[in-house]
Amino acid sequence: MAGEIMVTVIGNLTADPELRFTPSGAAVANFTVVSTPRFFKDGEWRDGEPTFLRCNIWRTAAENAAESFRRGDRVIVQGKLQQRSFETKEGEKRSTMELTVEDMGPSIKFHSAKSMRPDKGGTRADDPWGDNTPPAGPGESDPWGSAPARPAQGSFSDEPPF
Repeated sequence: MAGEIMVTVIGNLTADPELRFTPSGAAVANFTVVSTPRFFKDGEWRDGEPTFLRCNIWRTAAENAAESFRRGDRVIVQGKLQQRSFETKEGEKRSTMELTVEDMGPSIKFHSAKSMRPDKGGTRADDPWGDNTPPAGPGESDPWGSAPARPAQGSFSDEPPF
């Protein structure tokens, strides 16, 4: 959307994502990502000043994040950077920057990862590619299986090779 500040941050989780539910039942997970710049000076690597960014992620993504990530994991988060103002118990006005996460994943630079779809009993309402078809079981046809065989070289077909 216009006017929103979208950012991508790579860093480590300072704690396990904290999963909670709103009174209406929507899931929200809160966590902090720390990113520490490193630089090479005088023949050695040194750490710069760390940046801590408070994050929140909503609905199914919140449940997946809480299930998938733990303290110390290297993650990539992308979302909307927002400034939030509040007042302390002492009446002081403060503001903070927060990231409302749209998407999140592991950094494979330092970790290996296996992508799995959570089995939530069919297609989610917010899945734009869902067709309400249950996943193929063992021995059943897989629509995303191997590509169709291409015609032998020198042969001609009216069909495209894909």
